[in-house]
Amino acid sequence: MTSLFHDIIFGPVHSRRLGLSLGVNLLPVESKLCSFDCIYCECGWNAEHPGARRFNAREDVRTQLEATLRRMAADGTPPDVITFAGNGEPTMHPEFEAVIGDTIALRDRLCPTARVSVLSNATQLHRDEVRRALLRVDNNILKLDSAFDATVRLMNNPQNPSYSVGKVVEQLKSFDGHLTVQTMFLRGECNGQRIDNTAEEEVAAWLRLLGEIRPRQVMVYSLDRDTPCRTLEKVPREELQAIAARVEALGIPCPVA
Repeated sequence: MTSLFHDIIFGPVHSRRLGLSLGVNLLPVESKLCSFDCIYCECGWNAEHPGARRFNAREDVRTQLEATLRRMAADGTPPDVITFAGNGEPTMHPEFEAVIGDTIALRDRLCPTARVSVLSNATQLHRDEVRRALLRVDNNILKLDSAFDATVRLMNNPQNPSYSVGKVVEQLKSFDGHLTVQTMFLRGECNGQRIDNTAEEEVAAWLRLLGEIRPRQVMVYSLDRDTPCRTLEKVPREELQAIAARVEALGIPCPVA
């Protein structure tokens, strides 16, 4: 079963990629709000959660995060990372830049060894304030699941009809390497259409884009949780490792989650 995060602050959880991670959900706690509608999203389809579409208030986020960090620091178990994720796309929050500023200030004061991470689908990079905020955090982890618009439309279902991989790649290149690219590999069928972004044509085109973007790191992973589309297949770790080796041949570190 897919599920939502019903709190502003959630966890901490042991992340495969990030360590002891304290989650921050800027999105509604009773519904999902996202600029993608990914076939593999652990929160389910957008249409399954049509409730109130209210972003969590900046002050509520700051107050609850401060209380949690104080408690964890007092217990001697500070988080390794403070991760913005939750029920959709965090960078859609209208005060995202201010929230990041609050978080960095709290981190510096209460848990200075913690890193601040943002998991983003990269659809809001056209907004200057989002780019500025992402450049301030320790780990800005930005999604690029395919080099092809058609595959992105099958896998990610961008809600903006003008979405294009080419535009996003140009925006990713503007980070001058100060970013991590994250890619979900899967195959299977959804809504009668075959999907496989592990095919050679897919991987080769994706590698060419990575060569242009030159991120400091690429993260590759496959399915680990329930998905709204139940006919998808997890890619074996050995295949992910083979793809990662091709990324590392470009001189880019590529852990397999």
